[in-house]
Amino acid sequence: MDALIIYPENKEQLSAIKAVMKAMKVVFEERSNVYPEHVTNGVKDSVNQAEEGQLSAYKGIRDMLKKE
Repeated sequence: MDALIIYPENKEQLSAIKAVMKAMKVVFEERSNVYPEHVTNGVKDSVNQAEEGQLSAYKGIRDMLKKE
C-alpha cells in the first residue's frame, strides 16, 4: 500500500486530519521533524557559511584535495 506525507499549514488542519484518520481507523505515525536533526543542522550551517562568504566554487576533486 502507498504512504502519504501530509504538510498541514496550521494546528487546526493537523487536528482535523488526525480526527479524520482516527475516525476512518487509518494507522498513522506522527513526526515533528521530516528530516533528521543532523541534516537540518548541516543545511543551516551551509546557509550561514554562504551568507558569510565562506564557500568557494567546486571545480573538481583535485582542487578539493589540495585544500587544507
